[in-house]
Amino acid sequence: MQMSIKEQFGDIDIYLFDQLLKGRITKEQRILDAGCGSGRNIAYLLREGYEVYATDRSEAAVSEVQKLGAALVPDWQKDRARVESIEQLSFPAGSFDFVISSAVLHFAEHEAHFEQMVQELWRVLKPGGRLFARLASSIGMESAMQPLGNERYLLPDGSTRFLVNEERLLQMTEKLNGELYEPLKTVIVAGKRCMTTWCIQKLG
Repeated sequence: MQMSIKEQFGDIDIYLFDQLLKGRITKEQRILDAGCGSGRNIAYLLREGYEVYATDRSEAAVSEVQKLGAALVPDWQKDRARVESIEQLSFPAGSFDFVISSAVLHFAEHEAHFEQMVQELWRVLKPGGRLFARLASSIGMESAMQPLGNERYLLPDGSTRFLVNEERLLQMTEKLNGELYEPLKTVIVAGKRCMTTWCIQKLG
């Protein structure tokens, strides 16, 4: 019996699904989901035999991914899902072809923390590899964000986030010696928050 689209892809981020459709993610790659949560973005990849690793600072989240991996991957190895923070990954430099960071970077406590997380994601990426990041921003809603200091803001939805703007993302891309492989895309959600997709490729 054929699986439904929902059964096949689950709750995958629509912009990550877009990367799949464009052929940016392939079975020849090693993939890391850094800040994986319970694994919503990697269920399809695991089921289809992609080489996926995952990290999250939550033991409960990693436990869910361990169950998911054991159920979907015949030769699942526990070290493919690890309890660790983004700013201190245990993988060697240049370990991955594609790194996913979905709704994680906006939990940075301040500018230095944000840079530490990004630099660590960049460290484990191979030359030529790609970083796919979705994060909260102020793009398009600058006047609605209430500054709290350290680049953290109170959003109209009541949450507190570390926010970037377009200039910050472009500066960081240049500092990393990377280049955008997709234009920056920002979605404003009901006038309450903004989510930006930041896709950069690591140059040689």
